Amino acid sequence: MKLHEHQARKLLSEFSIPVPRGIVASSVDEAISAFHELGGPVVVKAQVLSGGRGKAGGVVLANNEAAVESAAKNILRLEIGGYSVKRLLITDACEISKEIYLSALIDRNAGAIAVMASSKGGMDIEEVALQSPELIMRRHVDYATGLPQFMARELGFELGLDWDQVKEFQSIASNLVELLKQVDASLVEINPLIVDGEGHCRAIDAKIDLDDNAMGRHPELENLRNPEEYTREEIEARNAGISYIKLDGNIGCMVNGAGLAMALLDVIKGEGGEPANFLDVGGGADSVQVRTAMNIILSDPTVRVILINIFGGITRCDEVANGVIEALGSISKDVDLVVRLVGTNEDEGLSLLKTAGISAHSSMVEAVKQAVELAS
Repeated sequence: MKLHEHQARKLLSEFSIPVPRGIVASSVDEAISAFHELGGPVVVKAQVLSGGRGKAGGVVLANNEAAVESAAKNILRLEIGGYSVKRLLITDACEISKEIYLSALIDRNAGAIAVMASSKGGMDIEEVALQSPELIMRRHVDYATGLPQFMARELGFELGLDWDQVKEFQSIASNLVELLKQVDASLVEINPLIVDGEGHCRAIDAKIDLDDNAMGRHPELENLRNPEEYTREEIEARNAGISYIKLDGNIGCMVNGAGLAMALLDVIKGEGGEPANFLDVGGGADSVQVRTAMNIILSDPTVRVILINIFGGITRCDEVANGVIEALGSISKDVDLVVRLVGTNEDEGLSLLKTAGISAHSSMVEAVKQAVELAS
């Protein structure tokens, strides 16, 4: 779950990381009003869930009202990284004497938090990694203990900061790691963290990615979710309690249970097919969820075959059958349907499908083989 810069900056501020003042604007008039409220040179910044804003013309320094008006008009017309700009952040302009890259992220391979820092702040870190990898400093820290003070100070000195700046950097870096932990983020990035004209460290840009799977522990962050990050199908699936991820194939899959869904994708690939999605209706799916899942799959124009793989435990096979029949009765798209249905109320489910003219397999492998053949 990606956050806009203004959302990320608010979280940084809540964890005592200094950021310049900023006001969100959705129109040119609001941008001008924000400029007058801030009272001085500002930076007009596009708010999109994409990098490369500066290169695309989405970050502009403005010294007066006319410059703000011009920048806001131009930026609100832009499309950056596939996203139309609908919001702006008007923020205090800062004198910059030094730029630093700083981030904390979950390193799953190391089973720890990786803290990364570089004196080449303001640049794409990937570009720095390719051209000057020696300029990127990495430290792994234990998730339970966070960033030790000595390690933060060591990083600060390696970045070329003086003693007073190192003390500020130590606090910022430690709080950044704590923020990552407290909100279950997978990435918290400040690029750049600057030393301003008065010698103080401030975060003038921020990126935060939250772990979507942990949102149940953070209902207070749910309002930060940005609809533009998701397709209509993904939003519909979430609202129905369905796990859905679009893939690149042509076999639409509906399964109950994440483990069974992963196994099905493996078997499809093993048989030479390509799944069009991961879709888990959950262990206790009813006919409404099944019908919703079917409609989500059918909305994908690349789907040529729908493969339903249900192993009924909590899920009742007759509920699944009813949902499938209801969905098929309301669509006109010509697709093949392959069903594997076993488990609770299996006989009732098979009977309903048979009455509707739909046959079903008891073997997942046989169902997959038929689906792959039909899709090709």
